[in-house]
Amino acid sequence: MDTDKRNHWFLDPGPLSQWIDRFAADLAAQRYTPLTIENYTDAARHFAAWLGITGISIDFIDDDVVRRFAAHRCRCPGGRQWSHVSQKYSRRAARFVVFLQSAGVAPPPLKVASPYPLLDAYRTWLRAHRGLSERTIARHLRQLHKLLPELGTATLDYDAAGIRNVVREWRKRTGPGDLRTITSALRSYLRFLAGAGLCRPNLDQAIPPVLQWRLSSLPRYLTTTDVQRVVASCDQLNRGRLRDRAILLLLARLGLRAGDVAGLKLRDIDWTSGMLRLSGKARRQVRLPLPQDVGDALLAYIEQERPRVPQEAVFLMMTAPYRSFAQSSYISTIVALALKRAGISDPPSTGASLLRHSAATTMLRSGATLEAVGTMLRHRSLDMTAHYAKVDIAMLEQIAQPWPGDVAC
Repeated sequence: MDTDKRNHWFLDPGPLSQWIDRFAADLAAQRYTPLTIENYTDAARHFAAWLGITGISIDFIDDDVVRRFAAHRCRCPGGRQWSHVSQKYSRRAARFVVFLQSAGVAPPPLKVASPYPLLDAYRTWLRAHRGLSERTIARHLRQLHKLLPELGTATLDYDAAGIRNVVREWRKRTGPGDLRTITSALRSYLRFLAGAGLCRPNLDQAIPPVLQWRLSSLPRYLTTTDVQRVVASCDQLNRGRLRDRAILLLLARLGLRAGDVAGLKLRDIDWTSGMLRLSGKARRQVRLPLPQDVGDALLAYIEQERPRVPQEAVFLMMTAPYRSFAQSSYISTIVALALKRAGISDPPSTGASLLRHSAATTMLRSGATLEAVGTMLRHRSLDMTAHYAKVDIAMLEQIAQPWPGDVAC
């Protein structure tokens, strides 16, 4: 008899035995492999047996108990002689505890009071009045958690000098890109506070701007041939081939943002009319025509490769549990890996925006107007779209004036 089976006989999970079976059934419903389920249930059985040995009641299970289990010098039955439990093993036991808490068997985790209670009201304000996406809201809150230890919680005492000093300190610690994100979140927070009468008005004007020449750089893009190579590289994959191909085509043909793709829902695809519904920035609802090749790629992925799970998101992870992408950065990772597979060793950039810029550049060079490109990219201002005119060499050649040569003073 192998070690794992022998351990089952020696380890007595006591009253938690039935819940270990339910835990295994829950993992199976999430499409975990039998081997992974066995690893989780082994850790759960060990944890339950350790509770009985140490005399800890189920009613007192909490994070501290899990930490004690992870640190215990194992002399439990079953032939174990461990000086400590591995981190992976203890995480599996912690997953079992979460399952018990969700089932109401173990007490729910204690909620730690936030040191910044105003951030809860700020989150509601961003969602209800600013129409920001949950990802953007989370980013703003992350930045404010960095700033508030220095700003303090006495919002009525905020003044222009203190705001500027905090921004100057952060300017020394980070680059211009991160500083723009930080100052954007701080301006938004100060406007919220001022609107609620919790700080002096117009303090957001005290934040010094992060200097940058607007639209000074050239758009980063790939040639049409390179884009085709990137999409074709999906054929090299054994797992996720159809998913990645559909994602890359959405980026390259429709110029979608990474967040658009990650947040795409099954109900957003209108197969009858061949349209795609998107929720853009500030909840702007738009409809874009779905090209034939993109629609075919989406249909192939949904019918042949997408896991059959009750998830609204179109694109899911390829390993259990099958969930939607937690962050839009996963889309950029898919693009970066495709660039590597395609043999493009020195791309202008490696994120999802590279294919968005490539789509706009290709349209403009094919004779599309700036208005048409701006509509596809969902730009609010034509000035943003005009950025791509810099790489339309054919158009620039028509308006370029000949070099005058030497001109006498």
